[in-house]
Amino acid sequence: MAINQFQKSLQKVLLHEGGYVNHPKDPGGATNKGVTQKVYDDYRSGKGLKQRSVKSLEDDELEEIYRVRYWSLIKGDSLPAGVSYVVFDGAVNSGVAQSVKWLQRAVGTNPDGVMGPATINAVKDWKNYDNLIDKICDRRLAFLKALKTWPTFGKGWQSRVEQVRAVGKAWADGDVSPEPTKLFDSDAAAKARLSDAKSAPPVSAGDAAAGVGGGGFGVGLLLDQAKDQLMPFSGQNTAIDKLISIVIIASLVIGVGGLAYRFYAAYKKKQRAEALNIETKPNV
Repeated sequence: MAINQFQKSLQKVLLHEGGYVNHPKDPGGATNKGVTQKVYDDYRSGKGLKQRSVKSLEDDELEEIYRVRYWSLIKGDSLPAGVSYVVFDGAVNSGVAQSVKWLQRAVGTNPDGVMGPATINAVKDWKNYDNLIDKICDRRLAFLKALKTWPTFGKGWQSRVEQVRAVGKAWADGDVSPEPTKLFDSDAAAKARLSDAKSAPPVSAGDAAAGVGGGGFGVGLLLDQAKDQLMPFSGQNTAIDKLISIVIIASLVIGVGGLAYRFYAAYKKKQRAEALNIETKPNV
C-alpha cells in the first residue's frame, strides 16, 4: 500500500518534471526528471561513484533519490493518500522544508520545516482533507507569486499547482485522479526556491521622507529646518511669504506621504513574510 502510494505519486510528479531541461533562469540549473545536477552529484558521491552528467540518470537511481531525499523526509508513508502526494510534489519543486511548512501552517503546528509526530497527528485528526489540500496549495501559490522568477515561470507553476490540487483531492476522496491537461511544461518544472524571493520595500524610505529615523536627516526634517530659518522674515517680503507657504505645504505632503508609505511597506513586508514562511525583523 505504502509502496504503491509512493510509486503513484512519483508517476504524477514525473509528468510535470519531464526530461532534461537547463533553462538559464531556473535556479535548479541542469535538471533531468526533476533531479538537479547538484542532487545527482551528492547522490553519486555518497555511493562512492564517479560523477557524471545528470543526463545519464538511471531509473533505479531516480527512484532511490526520490524515495530517500523527498518521500522519506516528508514521511509520505504516514500521511493520508492525496495529502502525501501534494506535499511530495511541493518538496520536489521547492524543497522539503518549504513544502512541510505549508502543511504545518495549514494544520497549525510549529512551522519548522521538519515532519514530526505533532504534524502527522494533526493531519490525521483533520476532518476534511479536501479543505486541507486547498490550504496547502493556496500557501504554495502565495509563495510562488512572491518569487522574482514568477513572471518567467508563473504560468507553468500555477497550472502545475492546480493539477496537483485536483489529483490530491481525488486521491483523498478515494477516486481515480483526473488526467493532466498538459503532460509537461518546462516552466512548471523550474525549481522554486526561497533564495529567489522578491525584496521587501524598505520601511526606512518612508521614515526618511517623514523626517524620522536615519540619524535625523529625513527630507521632512530638512524642510522644517528651512521653514524655521525663513519664519523670521515672514511679512517682510511677498516672495518670502509665498516660499514659506510652499515649504509648509511640501512638509505636510512629504510627511503624510512618508508615513503612508511606511505603513504600506510594513504591510507588504508582513505579507511577504507570511507567503515565504519567514520571520520578520522590525524596522528593516
